[in-house]
Amino acid sequence: MSRQEVLEAWHDHLALGLRRSPHTVRAYHKAAERLLTRNDFSSFEQVAGLTAGKLRTHLAARRAEGLSNSSAARELSALKSFVSFSRAQAGMDVTDAPRLRGPRLKKGLPRPVSPDDAMGLAETVEALSAEGWTGARDRAVLLLLYGAGMRISEALSLTGDVLPMGDTITVTGKGNKQRVVPIVPLIREAIDDYVRKSPWPFGKGDPLFRGVKGGVLSQGVVQKAVARARRALGLPDTATPHALRHSFATHLLGAGVDLRSLQELLGHASLGSTQIYTKVDAATLLDTYRSAHPRERDD
Repeated sequence: MSRQEVLEAWHDHLALGLRRSPHTVRAYHKAAERLLTRNDFSSFEQVAGLTAGKLRTHLAARRAEGLSNSSAARELSALKSFVSFSRAQAGMDVTDAPRLRGPRLKKGLPRPVSPDDAMGLAETVEALSAEGWTGARDRAVLLLLYGAGMRISEALSLTGDVLPMGDTITVTGKGNKQRVVPIVPLIREAIDDYVRKSPWPFGKGDPLFRGVKGGVLSQGVVQKAVARARRALGLPDTATPHALRHSFATHLLGAGVDLRSLQELLGHASLGSTQIYTKVDAATLLDTYRSAHPRERDD
């Protein structure tokens, strides 16, 4: 087996087997490619035989190249997965894979935007679009992120199978986990408007959200459209497409939705991932208190 065949098998496992996001697939594939090249490996057996010490040496070399703590943690996660996959391909016990601990990371809180700013982003993205149908498309995508709490990769992976859209749709998220997402009338109307204006057909299996050449809409196009809109609205750089999903969670929690229900809506594998939003809500409450309480104001 050649090095290229190893990388192709790893890519297919990530993209088709685990259904990881395109960003994750690229990052994990690149990490594996660096490991193979640096060690002159060309088989799963060679990767499977890596010890904790050799992995640590490889990561130290990467840190010497200027890798940050967060990037080093991602690289380690990618390599641990790759080694486990290689051991499975080589017929070896996966549970005996080397165990390494990554650098400790300070977990920052998500930065939600207000309901008005969330809607303002969606409307401004549409208004600034060069073509009517692409503006309607981008607005529909952003409303799915804010109104249904979807990841941008989940929204862009939707196909014509969801049409005509009803009160719910089934979304496939991380780890190939499926969940049912409620669709409010505002989102249905936005998607119907986009479908009417789009020059492309929406057959079964066809991408729901298309680029101008008919391919699957890329995340970069949406991110650039949001960047233009937030500059026009004077919003901070933290007002990103992913911040709309954070806002969905924070606003629902503030309205009294319980954590278990929120976990299901977000598609989190563990409740611990959802609990961060209790801190976000507390932080928002504290900001409100500080801006309103007479003893906290400068005037």
